[in-house]
Amino acid sequence: MRNTKRRVLFVLTMLAITVLLAVPALAEAEEAAEATSNFYMTFWSLLPPIIAIALALITKEVYTSLFVGIVVGGLLYSNFSFEGTLLHVFNEGIVASIADPYNVGILVFLVVLGIIVMLMNKAGGSAAFGRWASEHIKSRAGAQIATIALGVLIFIDDYFNCLTVGSVMRPVCDKSSISRAKLAYLIDATAAPVCIIAPVSSWAAAVSSYVEDGNGLYLFIRAIPFNFYALLTLIMMIFLALTGMDYGPMAKHERNAREKGDIFSGMRNAANAVNEDSNPNGRVMDLVLPITILIISCVIGMIYSGGFFSGESFVDAFSNSDASVGLMLGSAVTLVITVIYYLLRRVLSFKEITDCIPEGFKSMVPAILILTFAWSLKAMTDSLGAKQYVEMLVKGSAGGFKTFLPAIVFLIACFLSFSTGTSWGTFGILIPITLGVFPLTDPLGVVCVSACMAGAVCGDHCSPISDTTIMASAGAQCDHVTHVSTQLPYAMTVAGVSFVAYIIAGFIPNAFIALPIAIVLMLGTLFVMRNLLRN
Repeated sequence: MRNTKRRVLFVLTMLAITVLLAVPALAEAEEAAEATSNFYMTFWSLLPPIIAIALALITKEVYTSLFVGIVVGGLLYSNFSFEGTLLHVFNEGIVASIADPYNVGILVFLVVLGIIVMLMNKAGGSAAFGRWASEHIKSRAGAQIATIALGVLIFIDDYFNCLTVGSVMRPVCDKSSISRAKLAYLIDATAAPVCIIAPVSSWAAAVSSYVEDGNGLYLFIRAIPFNFYALLTLIMMIFLALTGMDYGPMAKHERNAREKGDIFSGMRNAANAVNEDSNPNGRVMDLVLPITILIISCVIGMIYSGGFFSGESFVDAFSNSDASVGLMLGSAVTLVITVIYYLLRRVLSFKEITDCIPEGFKSMVPAILILTFAWSLKAMTDSLGAKQYVEMLVKGSAGGFKTFLPAIVFLIACFLSFSTGTSWGTFGILIPITLGVFPLTDPLGVVCVSACMAGAVCGDHCSPISDTTIMASAGAQCDHVTHVSTQLPYAMTVAGVSFVAYIIAGFIPNAFIALPIAIVLMLGTLFVMRNLLRN
């Protein structure tokens, strides 16, 4: 019966979409005449991601939903031309996304990391760490705090954070009967939110690149205390871990894990399969050493890509680094060293190592497929002028409501990042606009820039087409739609408190006053919710 209702709802949704698409755009921007599409820089440019997100949440099937969104984008771009849609979807969408050098580097990093994780499992390193952790971590709260702590320590890059924390903490959380949905949330909430408040990270470099005159890093550091969403997310995670409070869909998953030992809540699939055929002689060092080498190699790879070895300072090299190149080179070096180490340790034979290569690749296929579709969907929205449309709206309203502007920027950044699935693209649109309204010396300008960063992370955190959200699902080996649906209530709780905090910061742009008020509001909200759940 449930499947029948779902199919009926899906059909009705598709019919509604068809009707909507048949209606011509009510208004066109001035630049529309220069574009080939009649829907360029209109509200309709946001329709493809809206459809993809809605279908993913309704049908619980992410691949088809993303592809439908891509096709809708192609139809709008080509003005419903069959040939134009076909060429735009495949040539300028999927193929162009896969061929992009940055994206290729990320895909290579994913594949190599999948192989390294498979090698660590096969060598017995993950199992040995799980045994060690079970002896030292006795409680569910301890396992969650350990996951949060590791996520905070790996602040270099969100992709690297998601997959590394996932591979290390999966056996620990499994031993403590923590659901994969909860693990995915902890991974996701310590990825982008940590990177956006770490001055030495790929995210700091991205934000800095949007600020002229070399003041990007200075502005980034000044904005950290006002990044309410990131800071309050960390506070919320610790509160949830220490109190054991859960609500929304997450409560069901945690109850199943705690009472029935079902960490997947019936959503286990091929991507969730854990390699049980591991070496019983594995040691904790067989996991710790490759992870340590991976961290060091990726940092060196990133500063290398930024010109550190050509005379640039460490800060400048990190600001100019290419995360794709750095992570790809770092993971490749780590793979070579890990193979040599396991051969010398004789925990794996050469044949067992080569067998891990296709297995590691297969373990990353779901993440690669979702990422490819997500990138292609972003290409559709870009070709329809979605960024320019939002930029036009922001510029039109930036002149008034100055004290409320931080809260308004936060909401716009949330919406744009959620719709497009990219934080960095949101930075590129909103930060230059904000700096055009406020000078760097204006405290309210710093608050607005921080609101832009916080909103971008919030939208990225909630969006099922966000690459970081996809990575978190892959790192926890959790069903992707399950991760999105269980995480959404938690993210929206923090977003609500952050919105109120930005209203306060608009009137009092002082971090020593606004931040403590925001923390008190967050803790007060959580305590009230805890009491309501008990009653």
